[in-house]
Amino acid sequence: MTDRLCQINIDDAGLPAPTPEIEQERKVAIFDLLEDNSFALPGRDDRPAPPGPYRLNLAIREKRLVFELQTETGDPATEFHLSLGPFRQVVKDYFQICESYFDAVKKLPPSQIEAIDMARRGIHNEGARVLQERLEGKATLDTDTARRLFTLICVLHFGG
Repeated sequence: MTDRLCQINIDDAGLPAPTPEIEQERKVAIFDLLEDNSFALPGRDDRPAPPGPYRLNLAIREKRLVFELQTETGDPATEFHLSLGPFRQVVKDYFQICESYFDAVKKLPPSQIEAIDMARRGIHNEGARVLQERLEGKATLDTDTARRLFTLICVLHFGG
C-alpha cells in the first residue's frame, strides 16, 4: 500500500528533553503508526501527488506545527505549516486528563479509572478531529492515524 507513512522523525531540536513518560508515549505512537496508518497526499494544480509511502518529519518551528514529507526514496513531496492555536486547548485538556488518569491508576478503584479513561479517549478523539480538519485539502488520513499523530503533536507541544 502506498498511501501510508513509512518513517516518522520527531524534530525536537531546541525543545526541553522529554520526561520518561513522554518519551514512552512517543515511542508507542510511532510504533503503532508505522504498524498501521493511512496517509495520502492529494494532487495539486492538476498535478498528481508524489507517490507514497512517505517519510514524515514533524516539528514545531516559529510556533507553527510543520509537516515535512518526502517520498520513500527521500525526494521532497510537500511541506505544510499549521497554526498551533487550534490545538492549544485540546492539548492542554489532554495533558490534564492524562495526569488525572496516571494519578487515578495509583489509588482509585477501577470504576473511577474507567470513567477518567473514557474522558481521556474523548479528548484524544477531539484532538484527532481538529488535526483532520486542519489537514483538509493537504492530506487525507483515517481516524486512527489522526489519533496517533495527535499524540505526537502533544509530545512536541510538551517540549514547546
